[in-house]
Amino acid sequence: MKDWSKILRNLTMLSQLGLSLLMPLLLCMFGCYMLNTRAGVPVWIYIPGMILGLGSSGMTAYKTYLAVMRKEKKTDGSRTAFNEHR
Repeated sequence: MKDWSKILRNLTMLSQLGLSLLMPLLLCMFGCYMLNTRAGVPVWIYIPGMILGLGSSGMTAYKTYLAVMRKEKKTDGSRTAFNEHR
């Protein structure tokens, strides 16, 4: 039973990572679409929107990577002695 909970937790983290990487790009593209159709901004607005969306997705991936590494460091099983300050 313990293995199933670990598998489900990893699957949930993977799907959350996928959504976290996709949503900033989609939101930027939607914002560009709204600017294009409602405000009459030219079509070139999609280029900076895509760059900003990909940049924010990259930042989300980096922060997720740091959080996972921090969690793995805490649960690796090795304990730090009281005098060892790293």
